[in-house]
Amino acid sequence: MRPFVNLQRHETPWSSMLRASLFNVCLLLFLVCAISETHASGFRLYNQGAAAAGQANAFTAQADDPSAIHYNPAGLTQLRGVQFSGGAVLVGGGTSFTSPTGTSVHGGFSNGIASPAPFNYYATVNLGDIGKQSLTGLVVGLGVTTPFGLVYSFPASSPFATAVTTEKLPMIDIKPTIAYQVNEQLSVGLGADIYTFSGLLGSSHAFVQQLVSSGGPGLPPAGSQLELNGTDTAAGFNTSLMYTPFRNADGKPLVNVGFVYRSQVTLHLNGDFLANGGRVTAASITAVLPQTFTGGVAIWPARTSTYEWKLEVDVDYTDWKAFRNTDVRFGNGSVLPFPQNWHSSYTIMLGTEWKWLQVPALPAWEIAFRSGYWHAQSAIPDRSYNPAVPDADQHLFAVGLGTLCKTGGRFFAVVPCGGQAWFSPKAIGLDIGYQFILYEPRTVIGNQNPVAIPGSIDGSYHTSFHVASLNLRLNF
Repeated sequence: MRPFVNLQRHETPWSSMLRASLFNVCLLLFLVCAISETHASGFRLYNQGAAAAGQANAFTAQADDPSAIHYNPAGLTQLRGVQFSGGAVLVGGGTSFTSPTGTSVHGGFSNGIASPAPFNYYATVNLGDIGKQSLTGLVVGLGVTTPFGLVYSFPASSPFATAVTTEKLPMIDIKPTIAYQVNEQLSVGLGADIYTFSGLLGSSHAFVQQLVSSGGPGLPPAGSQLELNGTDTAAGFNTSLMYTPFRNADGKPLVNVGFVYRSQVTLHLNGDFLANGGRVTAASITAVLPQTFTGGVAIWPARTSTYEWKLEVDVDYTDWKAFRNTDVRFGNGSVLPFPQNWHSSYTIMLGTEWKWLQVPALPAWEIAFRSGYWHAQSAIPDRSYNPAVPDADQHLFAVGLGTLCKTGGRFFAVVPCGGQAWFSPKAIGLDIGYQFILYEPRTVIGNQNPVAIPGSIDGSYHTSFHVASLNLRLNF
């Protein structure tokens, strides 16, 4: 058994155990947060709109529905009137692990599908369209999304249970946003990202990580159930632009260039350390999400009054070279530094959409078919790998369907679209997206987790996920 490093001359078993467990949890939290912007994590939900999800999230340069609040706020200037969108994401799948000795275990979502289902809500108002002529070109919006919020677990009998058994991160992102159309070619956007924890995602209002004691030096008896939790609220900002150099005769874009910058965000998680359900001491962790850059180009090879065809490529870059260490702070004031030496990573997204604006059999409807692919790089070396975040290079394949019911149609043959009353929507849309995410097989060698039994995390990992997205849209 690898000995633990003592920070003080006189140290109780509980304090040694606290330091080791805090490091493991801090590492796990950073894995969850850090992969968030590169999409290479089973815990991150980059899908925040079904129309985008059906195109492998290649939506930065299109951004023409309320989910633009997430994908590119500058795109909000393309939206008319008042619009609402709400949706849910169903995530299933898991990770299979095989140790060098042949021992196998499978982990994933506790109910087979992530529960409660992550959600996204958006509301946008074009101020010039509601009678505020002096504010023409200005659009405001508010979004609430669940960028994490999932529960991932492995059996308590797994070979690496001394590293992790369950991870919960019930976090939401509140996104007040504003966009302004400078001229026909350029729009800009500015927004905040307010991260906080919410009971809307289950009974837990805080980050929770659980593991089993290995019974090593300074630890309680083997099999003891350990937990660390913490909560905080922190804010960052995002800024964006949409450039449209070419339009058709109807004023619709033929080429869009989009760009989004998201700032660094720091979370100071304050909570408790528990052993067998009893509180041992207060604990705190500082987690930093790095700055990210996302750019995209969309072109419409065909855009007429009857149909449209869009092609888009997006590139997302996360500045991981600035992520060098994680520092753990203890209740007694001690600080334990841990170098990470991560590297920056890219995600490339390709998406397309074919839309019929006039359907002979359904004259009051628009119908869109979508598909896409992305490739995401891993950012995490073997030595800091954690099974609860099954990170590896990944491939995503997506398909989607969109419908929009306009004046004269009936949504689900019941609800009239385009009614005359002020509370009747001018259009009702339904978008569905499906993604299959295949992680490349990964063999971990030389993992240096200080809590787990040495060598227990080393082995091969095979991960895949199925993700279904659904959004309902109301245009007023």
